[in-house]
Amino acid sequence: MHDGVELIPWPERSPAALKAALAVVAADRLPEMIDGQTRAMAEAITTGSVQPIRAFVAHWATVVEIERHPATAQVYHRANHLAYHAGTAQECREHAAVVAELYRTAYAAVNT
Repeated sequence: MHDGVELIPWPERSPAALKAALAVVAADRLPEMIDGQTRAMAEAITTGSVQPIRAFVAHWATVVEIERHPATAQVYHRANHLAYHAGTAQECREHAAVVAELYRTAYAAVNT
């Protein structure tokens, strides 16, 4: 659901570049990202695997992809809000499906 408007160009797929991009497109989510990075690093050390770091980068690359397109971000956030405040389970499912589809599309765009 891109309208052709991008707030920023696509950043590199590194934690530092994604953090800098997030600071521009969704600064209010920086504490969440930093917490996630800390947890990913701790899990990577504990398990001896880089997979937690890869998952962290994949997720935040997806978030940045959504947020850097204002039209997509608006639909994503509205659907997420409506899912959390739905009056029925069916309404919740419908809005959650929109959120999931937008996330999957953005994930595929940046993680292929």
